[in-house]
Amino acid sequence: MKTALLLSGGMDSIAIAWWKRPDIALTLDYGQHAAEAEIKAASVTCQTLGIEHHVIRIDCRSLGSGDMAGTEADPNAPSSDWWPYRNQMLISLAAMKAITLGVTHLWIGTVKSDETHLDGTSGFVSRISDLMAFQESGMVVEAPAIELSTSELIRISDITPGGLAWAHSCHKANIPCGSCRGCNKYFQVLDDIGYDLDRSR
Repeated sequence: MKTALLLSGGMDSIAIAWWKRPDIALTLDYGQHAAEAEIKAASVTCQTLGIEHHVIRIDCRSLGSGDMAGTEADPNAPSSDWWPYRNQMLISLAAMKAITLGVTHLWIGTVKSDETHLDGTSGFVSRISDLMAFQESGMVVEAPAIELSTSELIRISDITPGGLAWAHSCHKANIPCGSCRGCNKYFQVLDDIGYDLDRSR
């Protein structure tokens, strides 16, 4: 068994890295505005934990809209930031690299609150895993934290306040805007778990 984690640099995937300690981490720059900060957060995490890290750069900006793409929201979009089929795309791109590295199990950072989207449900994870296994060499896709809230995940992960301080959740920029959905979640979780990151770096 050889494991890889799709490591975005956000709170959820960084906590999974600390919890599960994958053999390899894969970070994607697909044209999102906060890509460089996400890569930095993922890189520092991998250096701290001794995880092999690969960065994949594919420009998909023309396929996205809203906050993450730095454009006006698409009138058909269900939210202010939208890449249609985003999780399917990210998993496929990560798997294309992972399979060349001998990975048998690809982990994604889905948590319980993601079930508001179809691609954050156990049904989606099961289907995408079946598809990957059907197409190439039996690779398994798993979401180890899908039954946990972000706060629960952080509490069981043994991540340090300093490790969590590197997480970048902003959807709009490399410097957190403090007002997007990602930043709002970040502050809510910190308040819930009682971390003071000003003292942790």
